[in-house]
Amino acid sequence: MADFPPLTLSFPDRRDWIFPRVLAERARTHGDSPFLEPLGEPALSYAEVDWLVNRFAHGLAALGVERGDRVLVMLPNCVEFMLVWWAINRLGAIEVSVNNAYKGYFLEHVVTNSGGRLIVAADEFLERLQSSEDRLPGLETVVVHAARGAAEMPWPRFKRLRALPLEAIPASRDDPPEVELSHRDLCAIMYTSGTTGPSKGVMLPHAHCYVFAEATANLTRLTAEDAYFVATPLYHGNAPIMQVFPAMLRGGRAVICPRFSASEWVAEIRRSGATVTNLLGVMMDFLYRQPPRAGDREHRLRVVLGQPAPAAIVEDFKRRFGIGKVLEYYGMTEVGVVTMMPWDDVRPGSCGKAVSEWFDLRIADPETDEELPAGQVGELLVRPRVPWAFNQGYWEMPDKTLEALRNVWYHTGDALKRDAEGYYYFVDRMRDVIRRRATNISSYDIECVIAEHPDVTESAAVAVPSEFVGGEDEIKLCLVLRAGARLVPEEFLAWCEERLPHFAVPRYLVAVPEFPRTPNNKVQKYLLRQPDVTGAAWDRVAAGYRLEEEIRKAERKRRSSPAAS
Repeated sequence: MADFPPLTLSFPDRRDWIFPRVLAERARTHGDSPFLEPLGEPALSYAEVDWLVNRFAHGLAALGVERGDRVLVMLPNCVEFMLVWWAINRLGAIEVSVNNAYKGYFLEHVVTNSGGRLIVAADEFLERLQSSEDRLPGLETVVVHAARGAAEMPWPRFKRLRALPLEAIPASRDDPPEVELSHRDLCAIMYTSGTTGPSKGVMLPHAHCYVFAEATANLTRLTAEDAYFVATPLYHGNAPIMQVFPAMLRGGRAVICPRFSASEWVAEIRRSGATVTNLLGVMMDFLYRQPPRAGDREHRLRVVLGQPAPAAIVEDFKRRFGIGKVLEYYGMTEVGVVTMMPWDDVRPGSCGKAVSEWFDLRIADPETDEELPAGQVGELLVRPRVPWAFNQGYWEMPDKTLEALRNVWYHTGDALKRDAEGYYYFVDRMRDVIRRRATNISSYDIECVIAEHPDVTESAAVAVPSEFVGGEDEIKLCLVLRAGARLVPEEFLAWCEERLPHFAVPRYLVAVPEFPRTPNNKVQKYLLRQPDVTGAAWDRVAAGYRLEEEIRKAERKRRSSPAAS
């Protein structure tokens, strides 16, 4: 029962497993080669990126950023995102990505929990920061990025926060800052959804991010001739760690796309000359549902990583788009990539074989943590075989760290099985987490916001299956209303849109007299998923209700269409 073959490392010495150090080496070996390329614009070379990162680092240092500081980044997909990230790391500081849809409670939790004093944010997000300013006592400085070519937006007036433009940050010095770095240092804190509590900040050392990226480079057989098409959000671990970083390791090119568009995907892949890309969640199904076009196979794309690569459509997807390999894997922010599909023995429906050179894996009974035999479904447990190549727990949440790492295994909360030949298969999620549009959403976070509604005495957000293949959910919100209150769905959703990220606004609403509970008074959420328990729910899609974000997306699509131009 052979596992995935040993990885080939670009940098065998662990002391080099630091991406600012990798960047400096690539600037030396591939200085004039194109590296970061905004879609449709000229690329920055490795030498140019290294030079800019040094200047940004000195500029951030002048603002008081020091080793160990957490610096928040709330930017859309753009080259500046990565320049700022690596500048932060060159100072020994820690990058903290902020989901671009966050507002209110969601935004305030990440800023407050991380303890960041400085945030680099796009001008389009300034009003959200202004609205939350009184609840962000530790935040001091906002560095504002205005997108190139976009209409200039007036800045809101902050009561206390200092605001200054990003273009004023780079210093005249372009030498590397004199800061001692280690692969054991934290590279980033990435927030992932909680279950019985708020979102948790996963502490990621440089070594963890390095092995994460090397696994991707090996899985895709990446070379310096490749171009990675990056259309997933850079604030999500997949884009920087599994797309940009692998391109850097091999001396290749990373094409930064502003956002994923199913209707424009093939044209953008063709225009960029991309050879590799990643698809998450329902992205593959969205592409598959597009009307076939004559040019669907006219591109250089040779391999796609899919999480998942749904067995029901993957072979037709490959044939239609003329893609040689579509490979699945299992990975998550906390553990990296721990199973990968062998290049020459692909099993549809499987997420591959164990990367056992770097990780121990166990399919275990979720109650006892005892290992289960092949063929049985259990919780996937993971632990590293190399020091520091793993998450270091949850920032400022020691109780959650101990809970996840009990019995010296990281508990993924996912149900998998392993066959007799060593192939792993994802079965389901075991935790109370909702996954929508490739984003894990904490039901706890949603319920904290809904608790502020004056007509609600209790709420429970649960996952119900989406109509799209890809293992994603829709959100069903069950409500217990105060006496005499009446649910008006359109008014309630308008209230939600002001306070929740668009992806966390529920699709289904239902009011119930009371929630089913255990003898210990815990809400039995599994029962609330069932229509025969709650009754029929109001469906905003069937009712024709469109979120503001959906309206904006449709308008962007209309403006970019050939007919509009």
